[in-house]
Amino acid sequence: MNVTLKKLSEVRLTNQYLRTDTDVEALKKSLESVGLIHPVTVNGEGELLAGARRFQAASQLGWEEIPVQVVERDPLEQELISIDENLVRAPLNSLELERYLNRGRDIYEQLHPDANKVDLSSEELKGEAKLEKREIEEQDESSFAAVTAEKTGLSKSIIRGAIKRDELAADVVKEARSQGELNATQTNEIIKLQKDTQAEVLPLIADKTVKEARKIIAAAQAGGVEAALEESEKV
Repeated sequence: MNVTLKKLSEVRLTNQYLRTDTDVEALKKSLESVGLIHPVTVNGEGELLAGARRFQAASQLGWEEIPVQVVERDPLEQELISIDENLVRAPLNSLELERYLNRGRDIYEQLHPDANKVDLSSEELKGEAKLEKREIEEQDESSFAAVTAEKTGLSKSIIRGAIKRDELAADVVKEARSQGELNATQTNEIIKLQKDTQAEVLPLIADKTVKEARKIIAAAQAGGVEAALEESEKV
């Protein structure tokens, strides 16, 4: 690993995935006692790819220079490095986690076209088809979900679910979740619908239990928004 010193003022903080507003008091104490064990990562232009919290702590301590590891990768690989850093080290809220996982999946599958793809279908399988799919997913070792599970300790099923919520949810559904009007389980149900239909059905389930929402969404799947409206008046 080629590590060098770089002035903090020369490190560019333009990466969209940087998190420089977190609590780093404990990290500052560590840097004061043992120094920086793991250098931050920058690209050839000095843009910070990984190590935002370490950079933040060093800056608050008044350091003028910081150890950096310079990587020369193509733009997609650089972006994946930043996403991996956030997934492994930074506390993320649910929507951030889902967005990062889905973007990471997209990049990983572009860089590794032969790897197993994460299933983004909203179709709900039953019976033998469901069991067969589950068995295939359990044996999977090459998909983004599998390699990310190894890095983060999250299960493959949690990662797949998070990716599907980000990929399949309409913007209004994501906004409702950000406002606390919808939870992940309700979202798992509403993403079974097309995005334009989600927007119409959302007001019908926002104040409903998961069981009630499931009935309304099933009605929408079978008979459209009018059927969903009728069902919502029953529950």
